[in-house]
Amino acid sequence: MLIVAYLFIAIVAVIHAYIVVLEMVLWRTPRARAAFGTTVEQAEQTATMAGNQGLYNGFLVAGLVVALVAGPTSSVGFAFAVYSLACVVVAGLYGAATVSPRILLVQSVPAALGLAAVLLA
Repeated sequence: MLIVAYLFIAIVAVIHAYIVVLEMVLWRTPRARAAFGTTVEQAEQTATMAGNQGLYNGFLVAGLVVALVAGPTSSVGFAFAVYSLACVVVAGLYGAATVSPRILLVQSVPAALGLAAVLLA
């Protein structure tokens, strides 16, 4: 189960690292606009907000990286893994309810599976 925990923590970290890049660097590009369903005008108007969201996603990535480096069965790694994965699950649930159900599959499901793996490891 430990390998599964590492795998899901890494998957969630990579997903969120990609989201950081989309929100902080590529927000105005066709790729980010397609991913988030925004128009050119909306992307221009919300670029600062998206950068702020990207920064928060970066904090989640940092927590997940700490969990990976420390090891999810160490006390530090376990704490960072549980906290970071739980935050991703909650954020994904909120996003699915308010923005798009797709967020549930992209964010919450991998994080929930990772959380379960960490708790069982």
